[in-house]
Amino acid sequence: MNIIENYMQFLKTTKNLSEKTLRAYAIDIRQFMRKTQDYLNPDICDYINFLSTTLSLKDTSIKRKIISLRVFYEFLAMQELINNSPFDKLKFKFKQETKLPKTLSVNEVKQLLNCFEIDSSELSAFKKLQYIRDAALIDLLVSTGIRIAEASAITFDDIILHEHTILIHGKGRKQRLIYISSSITWGRITTLLKQQKSIKTTRYLFTNRYNQQISTQSIENIYTKYITKAKINPKSTPHYLRHTFATNLLSNGADLRSVQEILGHASVATTQIYTEVSSQRKKQVLRKFNYRNKL
Repeated sequence: MNIIENYMQFLKTTKNLSEKTLRAYAIDIRQFMRKTQDYLNPDICDYINFLSTTLSLKDTSIKRKIISLRVFYEFLAMQELINNSPFDKLKFKFKQETKLPKTLSVNEVKQLLNCFEIDSSELSAFKKLQYIRDAALIDLLVSTGIRIAEASAITFDDIILHEHTILIHGKGRKQRLIYISSSITWGRITTLLKQQKSIKTTRYLFTNRYNQQISTQSIENIYTKYITKAKINPKSTPHYLRHTFATNLLSNGADLRSVQEILGHASVATTQIYTEVSSQRKKQVLRKFNYRNKL
């Protein structure tokens, strides 16, 4: 087993990282190894300069690679392959632009949901199955703001029928309960659940045509299909629904801490960015509290 395999095994057993994050770490380290002749005595600054100038990577990508390397050298020091990590005396600062979350308007969301206001009895058996799945999937993303990977992972056992609640398996293997407040959304989910249970060859709520767990790429393709049909922002992605959900919760008066818990954010700072796009809430505050209004 080589050093990278040892390192990945170390991460799997000691860090609470998702498979996606583990793959990213492995890619970062292999890229570094290809560029660096002597990884036990590296020129980290030269490598960071290579990432920035030659590869023209964004600061966010470079920061992630620095994190990967920092943990890698902590591992090497722990294994006594090096005396000290080269990162012990290094600090990197980046000027990072804060990008506001991109959202859909409420009217665009209505147009998207209107795609499912059809008479499904006229569809073929296969098309009807797809329609039931797609309606439940898109409506769930709209109603809860969950990530598409979280939607993909939902199983029958995660659905608590008497509570109208779904157990969501989030990032970092953290679980949270999401209440489905819309009766229409819940109706679509239970209709799909009944259909899936009748097939008896899967445990997942959302499946592909082969009755296997649906992939995140397939969810993206489904979303693209319906935004095209709805004639709304063609550049939008399913993550726009998450941003739209959070922004409207805050606009309608939800507190930041509650929104953080519903979205499954590890830090309230991550949730706080949604307050910047909640212009309606700002208008309400200024109309109510700005002293100039009374002068």
